[in-house]
Amino acid sequence: MRALSSLFRTSTSCSARRRTTKQPFAAFSLAPFSTHNYDDTQNSKVKIFDRQLKRTQRDRAAWLMPSKDPLLDNVADNLLDRLQDCKKNFPTALCLGGSLQAIRRSLSSGRGAIEKLIMMDASYEMLQVCKNAADVSNNDNIESVYVVGDEEFLPIKESSVDLVISCLGLHWTNDLPGAMIQSRLALKPDGLFLAAILGGETLKELRIACTMAQMERDGGISPRISPLAQVRDAGNLLTRAAFTLPSVDVDEYVVKYESALELIEHLRAMGETNALFQMNTVLKRDTAVATAAIYDSMFAAEDGTVPATFQVIYMTGWREHPSQQKAKRRGSATISFKDIQKQFGS
Repeated sequence: MRALSSLFRTSTSCSARRRTTKQPFAAFSLAPFSTHNYDDTQNSKVKIFDRQLKRTQRDRAAWLMPSKDPLLDNVADNLLDRLQDCKKNFPTALCLGGSLQAIRRSLSSGRGAIEKLIMMDASYEMLQVCKNAADVSNNDNIESVYVVGDEEFLPIKESSVDLVISCLGLHWTNDLPGAMIQSRLALKPDGLFLAAILGGETLKELRIACTMAQMERDGGISPRISPLAQVRDAGNLLTRAAFTLPSVDVDEYVVKYESALELIEHLRAMGETNALFQMNTVLKRDTAVATAAIYDSMFAAEDGTVPATFQVIYMTGWREHPSQQKAKRRGSATISFKDIQKQFGS
């Protein structure tokens, strides 16, 4: 059996096996795996999100997040359900940021026959909480490694893992195509990439209420909710990253809250608050109050609760392998659509 340290790209790596070693995390130099070397990635110098701010938000979320969150658990379960459709096993898996605890709980049921799980996050605090929870539950035989790292600069050797999972984390990267390319390179041939990101329809109610409040109180608008990918973009991202057999589908989750303020607290506990690089950090109190009032007046249900929509885009792709099915060459069809139409009707 190969040592886990051989999966990482730096010579100074150190792995941490649960229940057997005192050092909980591995720290790595991230620069060697920058996507600056690839011609087909976008200019990663363009900064949309403040990665340091997002790291701070996730540090805070690590201690605010409840032990179980129904929304995150449902998204993680739906994402990992795709493993049950695969006839192969994935002994070594890499989990990138996002809902780490929800993914860890879902994997404990034996999905994918995972033996080694590398959990990576930019937040040390988030990894510490995940490790503590795994040590307490201790209900499976998955060997866990905890790595402080950035999705934009993966410290993972090429062709070293069988499965890459990202549940609600990649939508905060400045170079999403580059991060997906690195994920593909980290996979072994015929390895699987599973990702869930928030889509553009997420928090549409809050966007409307916030825009109206800013127009009324400030005389103009500034971005308060981060831009998110549209469904039509997801397939292009998989193709651009050179994944084979790409697949995209969408779910919408509507969560009911007692008030708009409770929604904001939930977003803070998930680490999903705004992290735009160029953002006016000062939100006037009367603008915030107006946003909550407009939200309640426009979207409140008969029972007094207010809904919030979370659109989740699921992406699936494989690293190329000769055994995978391929499209037939153009013109090789033996049955015409006219014959099909005659047989089954218009």
